[in-house]
Amino acid sequence: MKDKVVVITGAGGVLCSVIARAYAEKGAKVAVLDINKDAAQAVADKIVSSGGIARAYAVNCLNKDDLIAARRAIVSDLGKCDLLVNGAGGNNPKGTASHDFYGDGSDIEGVKTFFDLEADGIDFVFRLNFLATLLTTQVFAPDMIGRDGNIINISSMNAFRPLTRIPAYSGAKAAVSNFTQWLAVYFAKSGIRVNAIAPGFFVTNQNKALLFDEQGNPTDRSKKILAGTPMGRFGRAEEILGTLFYLTDNEAASFVTGVVIPIDGGFSAYSGV
Repeated sequence: MKDKVVVITGAGGVLCSVIARAYAEKGAKVAVLDINKDAAQAVADKIVSSGGIARAYAVNCLNKDDLIAARRAIVSDLGKCDLLVNGAGGNNPKGTASHDFYGDGSDIEGVKTFFDLEADGIDFVFRLNFLATLLTTQVFAPDMIGRDGNIINISSMNAFRPLTRIPAYSGAKAAVSNFTQWLAVYFAKSGIRVNAIAPGFFVTNQNKALLFDEQGNPTDRSKKILAGTPMGRFGRAEEILGTLFYLTDNEAASFVTGVVIPIDGGFSAYSGV
């Protein structure tokens, strides 16, 4: 990755900031993109203070003009993109039900059933996960054509096995996995490989309150997750790096495109019995 230009969206978050630092340590020039400029700048500053090369850019990945402006700045500051990591994504409470099964507390005021899910919340989740991936790829992929480029999408365990309560997020990540395969075929003769990782359960800023109570103890949902994970623990952010490095190695993975690799401690392989 020496002197390669790596563009990472959502890079102010827990997982993608680790990815950004890891590629910088391998000698890449890293463009840290996030809608939160302060978060992006903090990641870039940490890379630079460690001797790496990074620049931060405030970008809304749902705004194509924003993305085009960022691409122009990145080409000027760092060079053309060699590796794109589509990490921007997330969930929204408006697309989340309160319980696993219909009837569980559905008569209690304030409980949100499937029938109460709001269209704008579901639309936002699909746009943030799927459309942002599509738009970002439209803007940066032209720089990689004929140059042994790589695109890595961030799917999720939800795409393999939809989780209770979050139908919008599960459906959106399933779309990302399908889109990964479509793109891999589309770019197969252009010198761009397209793959994805599907993280299982990692503790991030977005899900921390869902997984632990105010005293730091695992919630009931955490206990269910860990019971369904054969390795019996949450993943550490650094544990996604080996798979990423393999997929983006143009020698080791030169014939690998269109795959979605789970990194989940065995969750997708376990039926519970």
